Amino acid sequence: MSKQVTTVSEEGYASDNSVRDFDLTIDATGEEGPDTLEALLAAYGSCYVPALRVGAEQRDVGDLGRVEIDVNGDLNDDDKLAAVQFHVRTDAEMDDGQAEAVAERANELCKVHDALKAELAAEIEIDGHAV
Repeated sequence: MSKQVTTVSEEGYASDNSVRDFDLTIDATGEEGPDTLEALLAAYGSCYVPALRVGAEQRDVGDLGRVEIDVNGDLNDDDKLAAVQFHVRTDAEMDDGQAEAVAERANELCKVHDALKAELAAEIEIDGHAV
């Protein structure tokens, strides 16, 4: 199995991406859509939500309810991604041990997490019962 995306740029730095029946514009300048790093960070956060939900079920925390993730990407002097942090807030109550177990399992499940260089894996802070 593989994934297929078609990316087309007629001119400039914006690209139209076709993913199955969906279209997404990504613009390196950030003028016509999210820039490339914003798109990556959004994909990372979006991938982490189901990983957290499954991880919570598998680690006996149960349903997380509403999940919010603030994703922060630190840039180096070359405007490349140097570090990523997640601040996760959930409706579900969790103690520190449960939150650590859920995050550890979510790291194993998240496909974007797996695809990044090890030094770019997000530092994760989870606040249960905070939404």
